[in-house]
Amino acid sequence: MPARKPKARKVGNGKRARAEGRCVCGEVLIEIDVPVFWAWHDHSAATRRAHGAAYATYIGCWKSKVRVIAGADHIAHYEDETVRSSRHFCVRCGTPLFYERARAPKMVNIPRALFATRTGREARYHLGLTEAADWEYRGEKLVPLKGFPGVMWTRPQAMKKQRLV
Repeated sequence: MPARKPKARKVGNGKRARAEGRCVCGEVLIEIDVPVFWAWHDHSAATRRAHGAAYATYIGCWKSKVRVIAGADHIAHYEDETVRSSRHFCVRCGTPLFYERARAPKMVNIPRALFATRTGREARYHLGLTEAADWEYRGEKLVPLKGFPGVMWTRPQAMKKQRLV
């Protein structure tokens, strides 16, 4: 299936806007009504492992505002009985698609990165900071790496010279 560019569009009389998202391979296409309910950065260990990243940014939507418009047969899920949650992903490319919790049966959490267009909320919240990885970027000063355009790095701290008495 050729990859389609996700889009945001006004529907009907312009009162409801929608955003389209997709997995990496383009087999699964989803559509949501915007604005979403809320957005946040999740630093928890479970999310870090599920996404293979320091943290993931999610948007939270009412399930009634989310539609799979293509590729429903390419969606698989994993249920974690201990925390009563379910993670859905594309079986072809592995892209995380949905995260659901039993304690919020009418909500679904969707990785923000699936959408190339605005979703109506900025991620201003951070969850799971007590579980954040110690190697996660924390706003240290970055400088360009000479000879590698676009690569930034953190210079190591200079060793302080100790005075011998």
